[in-house]
Amino acid sequence: MAEKDKTQQKQPKADTGKAGKAKKSAKKKAAEVEVHSLPSDYTPRLKQMYIEQITPDLKKKFNFKNKHLIPKLDKIVLNVGIGTMHQDAKLTESVVEEIALISGQKPVLTRAKKSISNFKLREKMIVGCRVTLRCIRMYEFFDRLISVVIPRVRDFRGLSDRSFDGRGNYTFGIKEQIIFPEIDYDKVVNIHGMDITIVTTARNDEEALELLKGFGFPFYRRTGETEKDAA
Repeated sequence: MAEKDKTQQKQPKADTGKAGKAKKSAKKKAAEVEVHSLPSDYTPRLKQMYIEQITPDLKKKFNFKNKHLIPKLDKIVLNVGIGTMHQDAKLTESVVEEIALISGQKPVLTRAKKSISNFKLREKMIVGCRVTLRCIRMYEFFDRLISVVIPRVRDFRGLSDRSFDGRGNYTFGIKEQIIFPEIDYDKVVNIHGMDITIVTTARNDEEALELLKGFGFPFYRRTGETEKDAA
């Protein structure tokens, strides 16, 4: 009996209760910090461009007397809407994983705000997912979007400069998610598009247009417009 008691005492006890949960959460946070940590002096390429080139150009063109009035990028929102996501768990999982790969951030599921019988839709059913990027991730995504993703669109000739909302925000759509290099075509469950909204602090569309042009956003040239005018 004494030998049995000694062996039982040597066995480690499993962490239970608040102490166990605290340890697990601490390990999880440590893992997240290790994966997502970046050098303290790291500055995205487009942010450096904004500070050194775009800000002086905008200040000169619009005669801003206060530096806080100079427009800048606020956030970028990726939104995928698929009405049948609530019927297919595999599709939902696939879309969430793809948006996480594209953006580098975990998206949130969007749900129906009200029931619509004609579409067999009930309130709070999953109808899509959305992710909002800010700061470093926003600039990194915007850089890849301009330099790599948009030029991969088939027969691409540029994006319209008339898709602003009147408040300095620009929205455009992508028909296929496979133009992103992060997506493995063999693992795609369903081809779908997405809406991308670029939110700026500009007071009007003219300021926002010049801001995006400064970053090299690929607007198409209109008939009769020279290269100097487009720039």
